[in-house]
Amino acid sequence: MNRMRVPGVILAVSFLAGCVNVGGLAGDLGESMARQSDPAVVRDGAPAYLIMADTLARDAPDDAATQLAAARLYSAYAGGFVDDTARKRVLTQKAWDYARRGLCLRMSAVCTALDGRFPAFRDALAEHVDERDEAQTLYRAASAWAGWIQARADDYAALADLPKVQAAFERVIAVAPGIDHGNAHTYLGVLLAQRPQALGGSPEEARTHFERAIELSDGRNLMAKVLYAKYYARLVFDRQLHDRLLHEVLDADPEAGDLTLSNELARQRARELLASADDYF
Repeated sequence: MNRMRVPGVILAVSFLAGCVNVGGLAGDLGESMARQSDPAVVRDGAPAYLIMADTLARDAPDDAATQLAAARLYSAYAGGFVDDTARKRVLTQKAWDYARRGLCLRMSAVCTALDGRFPAFRDALAEHVDERDEAQTLYRAASAWAGWIQARADDYAALADLPKVQAAFERVIAVAPGIDHGNAHTYLGVLLAQRPQALGGSPEEARTHFERAIELSDGRNLMAKVLYAKYYARLVFDRQLHDRLLHEVLDADPEAGDLTLSNELARQRARELLASADDYF
């Protein structure tokens, strides 16, 4: 198997997610983070949120919504603000543990197939994920799963799960493509742009997914544009597309409800990409 890396920024897609009103207080914490316009406030204050999410999840072990909300908080914080590899692995493990527990509480058949062979998992998705609520649960779990894999990009056993994660996002799209501002498309765009073609990658399919995510968010999803520039435009050496997308991000109003924090992070990354563009192209 060729070495593959799932880009670290894929974890930050968790901040793109709109509030799904899950887990009571834990869900409210996630929404508060997503609506914050100052990333430094979230960076400094989020650890307290994580401790609270742990408490809520421990007190409600059989409540899927609380488990999934805790997973979202851990995954988003790890992706947006943690660079240390060892720490990121710890945080994404907690995110995946919570997400898996929430998934298993709601969809036992899919849970049973998680560790099995790919065809059985794909069939379980087709048979048991056909409602919006089910797609929403699957999306939350797949997002945390993708972050867990990214934090273990040098672990072939973890990378072997990528086809299952891709299948999960594809099922979400098939059932409810608009969930979380269309961000299942964003995840797929990153995955397809970064994986070698021999292992299922496809730059042109990635482009289609990025554009669809932008369309579904009515252009408000600025991180989708940043990822489109970084993982597609740079891949195909399209400087014109690259710069146009990033300037659109910088010209846009970042205040967009539960996309606000993601948009502020996107603007930071857009500036970094533009600053390095001459060296890259």
